[in-house]
Amino acid sequence: MGVVKTCSELLTWSGPPPRLPKPETVIIHWDGTLSPLQRRASDALKAALLGGRDFLIWAVTGAGKTEIFYETLGEALRQGLRVGIVSPRVDVVLELSARMKPVFADVPAITLYGDSPDTYADVPLIFSTIHQLLRFHQHFDVFFIDEVDAFPFHHNPLLEKALHRAGKPGYLRFYLTATPDERLKKLFLTKKLDGIKIPRRFHGHPLPEPRFQWIGAWQKRVACGRIPVPLKRWVERRLALGHPGFVFVPTIEVAERLGHLLKTVDPAIDYAHSEDPRRHEKVAAFRKGNLPILVTTTILERGVTIPKLDVAVLGADEAIFDERALVQIGGRVGRSADHPDGDLVFFHQGLTVAMLKALRHIRAMNREAKDIEKS
Repeated sequence: MGVVKTCSELLTWSGPPPRLPKPETVIIHWDGTLSPLQRRASDALKAALLGGRDFLIWAVTGAGKTEIFYETLGEALRQGLRVGIVSPRVDVVLELSARMKPVFADVPAITLYGDSPDTYADVPLIFSTIHQLLRFHQHFDVFFIDEVDAFPFHHNPLLEKALHRAGKPGYLRFYLTATPDERLKKLFLTKKLDGIKIPRRFHGHPLPEPRFQWIGAWQKRVACGRIPVPLKRWVERRLALGHPGFVFVPTIEVAERLGHLLKTVDPAIDYAHSEDPRRHEKVAAFRKGNLPILVTTTILERGVTIPKLDVAVLGADEAIFDERALVQIGGRVGRSADHPDGDLVFFHQGLTVAMLKALRHIRAMNREAKDIEKS
């Protein structure tokens, strides 16, 4: 956001609010087909827009949440509303922008984040991190908030205020997440917030369940310049199969150290974290298949879809890997209809409550999906 001092001049528009002309048509350039559950959610979300109600889409990772709100977004744009598609995570915003701009190719849109080449323009559709909403005042009619429970938005009064100030009086909020926090869950379960729950992925296959593998004192081995043997075997197996792999680690220091160590296995292996200046470049290279394995922190736990992806979590018993983080990380596996399976391993020195809760969460969603099939 840059430096703001007490002596800085801050300007805001005080004239009549600018109006967007209603487009004659909004063409949705997507020839896919919604599953029955996606169709039900899409219709309910559109009804919430027309009825002026907030709405929650609680859907498992890989359920196709983005496709669910295409029709509602199109309707909002046809009404001449200003729409913000926002998320706390830069990588999620970049993923949504890349996927959705071609779908709404006729709609002027910009993407705003810390290093964005875009600058503000008076357009009907803005993709943005929630931090960038600090620049807006009573601008948006509708927000689609993806990964609403993610850090740093979760329990952050400043960012919650930024979202509220950026919305016009009576603005609508459409929440999307696979792991709602306790507040949203309570509002949904007590019917104080309209919404829908989708326990099945769009391709109909179950969520991959994690397997737990003890790895011992891996921190000491990494600190001494050695790759833990179980992890090395896992990496070598991914390389032999030709499957891309994420290795999630708890800290930036471990990401860098382990990334350099794994280059002895394959020089193309790399790492990425929030302070890495080449982070976006590396993630793009990984998507293209130019990097076989990427060591990463939790920055990539959400909003990333890679076919045939396998995932390992090194130190899954560390405090940073809570239930929601582990469920989201697991959700990177098996997202493609062509490859709905994949390996998901939690390397640990001892089971934690969070690990067991994540396993129960995934199994519960799979049971609910089976019940839907039977009914």
